[in-house]
Amino acid sequence: MTNLTDPPRESFRLSMLLNDTRYRSLTFQAIAAIVLALAIWELGGNLAQNLRAAGLNISLNFMSDPAGYDINQRLIEYDSQSSHARAALVGILNTLLVAFLACVTATVFGVIAGVLRLSNNWLVSKVMAFYVEIFRNIPVLIWILIIYTIMTSVMPGPRAFRGDNATSSMLFDMFAFTNRGIYIPMPWFESGIFGNPTLNWLLVIAGLIGSWIGARSVTRWANQKQEMTGQRPNTLWIKLAIWLVPFVLLMVIMGLSWEIPALKGFNFKGGIKIGGPLIALWFALSIYTGAFIAENVRAGIQAVSKGQTEAAAALGLRANRVMNLVILPQALRVIIPPLISNYLNITKNTSLAILVGYADITATLGGITLNQTGRAIECVLLLMLFYLTASLLISMAMNIYNSSVKLKER
Repeated sequence: MTNLTDPPRESFRLSMLLNDTRYRSLTFQAIAAIVLALAIWELGGNLAQNLRAAGLNISLNFMSDPAGYDINQRLIEYDSQSSHARAALVGILNTLLVAFLACVTATVFGVIAGVLRLSNNWLVSKVMAFYVEIFRNIPVLIWILIIYTIMTSVMPGPRAFRGDNATSSMLFDMFAFTNRGIYIPMPWFESGIFGNPTLNWLLVIAGLIGSWIGARSVTRWANQKQEMTGQRPNTLWIKLAIWLVPFVLLMVIMGLSWEIPALKGFNFKGGIKIGGPLIALWFALSIYTGAFIAENVRAGIQAVSKGQTEAAAALGLRANRVMNLVILPQALRVIIPPLISNYLNITKNTSLAILVGYADITATLGGITLNQTGRAIECVLLLMLFYLTASLLISMAMNIYNSSVKLKER
């Protein structure tokens, strides 16, 4: 029913698309979208026409051909007769490995440096400021070269470990530090539940995830108990049991053993080899990006009102407890958004691995495979798709975490 006092409704006219502010922005957006779609269509058609004229066609069939080259650092089985797709998968896993390790260590370096830069100790504060200013103002490419050069020239070669008059020795008879990389013991299962080693490790990961879920449940129970009674139950031993008991039982049942590296011939055999290129790239990305994260942490801490620190100190909390329980949780709202960009930069900067011979996705798919097959368009498109997908997944995960720690307003 229409009220007699309501103004009459105006019928829609085409002129309103430009003259009415309710529709004008939508009109311009629709026009921009149509122009963009036409431009992409024109460029795509031009590309297809030029490829046909050159006798080329976009195809991924080459990915099933034998790669014909070896990869030293790999997480899965691979040889020179494996396909280009397998080689690309090895490169993807290597990229994700160094990106994950660098993100973790850069965060640790950044948090420590950011907190210590605000220390009342003049020497500690200035040392951290020196670290930040030096490492973030020199390109990461130079740091990769410096670390790799130092490692290959300073560390002893495998022959230094040979003979009765060896000039170098293994640490605890288990770890070997050489100019070719670091060799550490490799865990393996004598009586795994599954015949496939990959499935056995997936079972271990599933167990750790289950322990994490159980520990989180205990934390939620303790929070609810504290809200109801005002007293928080001690959950330390419960959490330790949740983490350790299933893990130890699983390791005993599956028969955990260790393969110790040993010098055989001209190099070490057995164990896990962490190659020099991986170490150089990992450490360079960590210390370089850690300097940027340190500034983000410092800004986040200084964004918290000093009254919070004074109130916590008035309650008798020690300085470290104030930082861990009061300051950092509030500073996360300022730290996390730029931290996402730092993680994305680490992932994309892994493409510099080709400089030191680390077989990441750029070196395998965008390097050797591209040169052998001549499929530049397909390889570059696949590279773009990988980095785009990885960046979007990192952004999504970090934005979800950012939403969980942001200030909840009533």
